[in-house]
Amino acid sequence: MHATLPLLEVSDFPPIVRRRLDTLQVNLGYRCNQSCVHCHVNAGPSRTEMMDAVTLNLIPEVLKARHIKTLDLTGGAPELHERFRDLVETATDLGVRVIDRCNLTILFEPGQDDLAAFLARHKVEVVASLPCYSLENVDQQRGKGVFDKSIAALRRLNALGYGQQGSGLVLNLVYNPQGASLPPDQAALQNDYKRELDEHFGIVFNELYVLANMPIQRFGSMLISKGEFHNYMALLKDNHLSANLDNVMCRSALSVDWRGFLSDCDFNQQLGLSLGGMTRPHLRDLLTHDVDGVGISVADHCFGCTAGQGSSCGGALKEKQQ
Repeated sequence: MHATLPLLEVSDFPPIVRRRLDTLQVNLGYRCNQSCVHCHVNAGPSRTEMMDAVTLNLIPEVLKARHIKTLDLTGGAPELHERFRDLVETATDLGVRVIDRCNLTILFEPGQDDLAAFLARHKVEVVASLPCYSLENVDQQRGKGVFDKSIAALRRLNALGYGQQGSGLVLNLVYNPQGASLPPDQAALQNDYKRELDEHFGIVFNELYVLANMPIQRFGSMLISKGEFHNYMALLKDNHLSANLDNVMCRSALSVDWRGFLSDCDFNQQLGLSLGGMTRPHLRDLLTHDVDGVGISVADHCFGCTAGQGSSCGGALKEKQQ
């Protein structure tokens, strides 16, 4: 796989600093039941990296010490970690909002038959990947048969109350473009998703997040192989909007890798860029130190979060500014 960091390090991205920390985004490991083309962590069934018990046990302690409001669990497929459910239960008992970044098909993996019911019981917010509402596009990006399983998973979640008005069970979907292009307008695409999924499958959900593909890891390597890397970076830079800088997720969130090391965001984590340029800060450091006001490590991939309507793990930024 082609290395992308050497192409991103020399950057004119504007300097930004942290505000108050309110979200801890934790990568529990890279093992996944899928291998998606756009995956920026290069996850897949053959990956073995998983967070150990000592590191995982630090998470609730940090949530309490820093008064963190949101725990955002990601992977790979975070649900494949053997302590995933223990962590969810502990965090929700602390009154912390828990987000599960779910690929949907995980609900049909061995041993996961009761996963949807578990998530509903603990009122876990589900952020589910569904790159399109058509079978052809989803299977092209994520593998044959993924679309049908995803629809079945969404129906299972809907049956438990997810996405239903007044249920308190939040179901948000995530869209990624197929290739080297910016995502379309989030509001317009959300209307399309809601209409198509309701009319054809009877599926409802709360919000759609549109995310730009990051020119790193598997997707970045593919761009280099196709000779499209520099054109894609030019597209991101040409569409940079300074107004989006105020709402990027790294201002109030921290990313924790499977070993417990800290980065400013999930993308920096994959590039090996430590929090604020520090020397390998760790989750345990948050027990005694806060990071408010620390400078954020930036490189050219950051333009992926500020191009056009902007995007972060919570979707487009443009609407949030109005």
